Amino acid sequence: MGDNKEYVTQIDELGSIHISEEVLAVITAAAALEVEGVSSLAGGGKDISELLGKKNMTRGVRVQVNEDSVQVELTIMVKYGYTILDVARAVQDAVSTNIESMSGLKAQSVNINVGGITFERDAVKPAE
Repeated sequence: MGDNKEYVTQIDELGSIHISEEVLAVITAAAALEVEGVSSLAGGGKDISELLGKKNMTRGVRVQVNEDSVQVELTIMVKYGYTILDVARAVQDAVSTNIESMSGLKAQSVNINVGGITFERDAVKPAE
């Protein structure tokens, strides 16, 4: 989502409301990370903000805005032991619900890519 930011504009009797794609991407990321079984979002490589030490919450999220709907694509990492299809469906539901309730826009599609499985490193602690 570089400098060429897209906005969704809604006009009512009091004026215009502009919602940035980046805001919709943050809503998407937050909703996905709240789903049990999702360990993180996955993205291709590091961008400049991460190289400078800033965390990019929307890495792995792509949002395309239309007139009154949103198309979302995101890549998640699933925790080992969870059913991938169940986690992906829960993410679709959470993202769709949050976008619709927070922005008033309809989530036309929520496409999930599973980038991998993560294992918890602290799950097995050595006996002392």
